[in-house]
Amino acid sequence: MTDRGLLDLIIARLPELSFREKLQLCETLGGEGDLIRKSRPDIEALIGHKLSGFWDIDSMRQLAENDAKTAALRQIRWVPWSSPEYPPLLREIYDPPVLLFYRGKLPNPEKPLVAIVGTRKPSAHAAMQAFDIAKGLAACGISVVSGLALGIDAMAHRGTIEGGAASVAVLGSGVDALYPSSNRTLARRLLDTGGVIFSEYPPGTGPRKWNFPARNRIISGIARGVLIVEAPQKSGALITARFALDQNRDLWVASTGSTASSGLSQVNAALCDRRGTIKLAQDGAVIIHRASDILGAWNINVTKED
Repeated sequence: MTDRGLLDLIIARLPELSFREKLQLCETLGGEGDLIRKSRPDIEALIGHKLSGFWDIDSMRQLAENDAKTAALRQIRWVPWSSPEYPPLLREIYDPPVLLFYRGKLPNPEKPLVAIVGTRKPSAHAAMQAFDIAKGLAACGISVVSGLALGIDAMAHRGTIEGGAASVAVLGSGVDALYPSSNRTLARRLLDTGGVIFSEYPPGTGPRKWNFPARNRIISGIARGVLIVEAPQKSGALITARFALDQNRDLWVASTGSTASSGLSQVNAALCDRRGTIKLAQDGAVIIHRASDILGAWNINVTKED
């Protein structure tokens, strides 16, 4: 905890406020006491509109204190927006979280991240392509960020680990409430190999469906570029793609997911819905075949550090 006390934890807990309004309070207030001394009209004056609900700052402080105690017990840390350790690209987006809870080691801010996301039910070819691209990037010292979901996300994390780089996961639940539970072994391996698991949600928060679209802005926001590997038209991966465009990130689609299902068996084609990535490619997203395509797009030659 810094001299700001519980300020950032309290602000993260405040109801009714948008991400931007919470960030405004983080920038305006210097410490926990500054917020505690503010009345409801003071807060309304700061954010520029009336609050419709009941304002109980003492209850919010109690929740924040519980978050701090739970985090300490479960070896969870947090990095606030005001900290120089906060991921630099994420700081630049329109609606960054006021803090990130995390387990593991924060990524090197000097190195770019690539986000790789896609369907939870990929074809075998798409799963292998996600693994191979992540592994190729990792071999050049570039870490991959994804959502620790089944399918493409898991293959991207595994490829990063196999390539020798630290992987980055962003959850739609607390970092102590891993979802899906079948990826707990992968999560442990990710942490054991120097990676990090992030969440804007307090410890103990379960996986709620409305959390996942919001967490996707973090996946794209923390990365320099986003690769979509095989996604249907209505999917979280395409939400991430829209965030990437809004955040002025590079957006690519993998070659496996950007063309029609020629070459697949009829059974596999029926199971695999690529209409989302096909549409992205038709709209002009650059098609990626291998890791070297991304390195070439950035005109960099990154070597892995010993």
